[in-house]
Amino acid sequence: MTVPWAPMARMAGRRLLAAVPVLAVVTFAVFAVAAASPFDPAYAGSSGPVAGRGVLDQVRENLGADRPFAVRWWEWITGALTGDLGDSTSLRQPVGQVIGERIGWSVLLCAVAFALAVAVGTALGVLAARRRGGWFDRIVTSLAYALEAAPPFWLGLLAVWFFALKLDALPAGGLTDTGSDAVTAGQVLSHLVLPACVLAVTQLPWFVLYVRQGVGDALAEDPVRGARARGLSERTVLLGHALRSGLLPVLTLIGSRVPELITGALLVETVFSWPGIASATVEAATSVDFPLLAALTVLATAAVLVGNLLSDLLYGLADPRVGFDG
Repeated sequence: MTVPWAPMARMAGRRLLAAVPVLAVVTFAVFAVAAASPFDPAYAGSSGPVAGRGVLDQVRENLGADRPFAVRWWEWITGALTGDLGDSTSLRQPVGQVIGERIGWSVLLCAVAFALAVAVGTALGVLAARRRGGWFDRIVTSLAYALEAAPPFWLGLLAVWFFALKLDALPAGGLTDTGSDAVTAGQVLSHLVLPACVLAVTQLPWFVLYVRQGVGDALAEDPVRGARARGLSERTVLLGHALRSGLLPVLTLIGSRVPELITGALLVETVFSWPGIASATVEAATSVDFPLLAALTVLATAAVLVGNLLSDLLYGLADPRVGFDG
């Protein structure tokens, strides 16, 4: 199959141009909401509650909190275009350094969890679709609907209680063992198991239900019936015909799950003390850290836009009738 690189590049270029005003509006909204917040950045430090009015006014001036939010937003935008994201007022570090130290761990967690959710969800969905209405289908769909309503932090606490405290089989949190200063691959893998599995479980129901519906409908279509009539094996019919057609709607699900994946990752990281961007996000929100809030919001928005673009590109590759010029 010839890959239509030119149409794909044109679509990516259009999406990139459309993302510029979206990101500008999002960052402007962050500064506006933060300015309307009742939290005062001057009280973020430990001396805030006992400092005098003059000291607090000086702190606000040093942080730029005494200027209109539109001015602060414009200064942040112009600085970001040159690669300067500013300094985090809550963590006392450059914003780029804060994100650089944490983003890799968050990406690792999300990538492993998403891959698990897609793989396990596809397998369970296909098995459930083979005998819709059977006992396996009823069990899988019931569990999927139940997990849809389960909050990620509740699943995380339950996993910690059972696997870490009750069975003592896996670490309860963190990145390394207690008392260890070195970060080794073995320790990271063992500490990754619980948070990655919990995050995968939060995404699993949608993939199970989508695959079950798509493959089940494909099995009832005329081309699949014709393949069975020609004497092809059930494995060939299922994997070579029904699965290929039934997975098309799942490709659009990839992009739409990115916001939920990010939100779930923040909660899971908090429960398991995973050193990702969750702690920085919470700190930035509670301290009204304008530069860090804006940068993290841009990062999350960009991830959503990239996820939507990826799902559209995959759908266009899987179904040439859709194309890339629409």
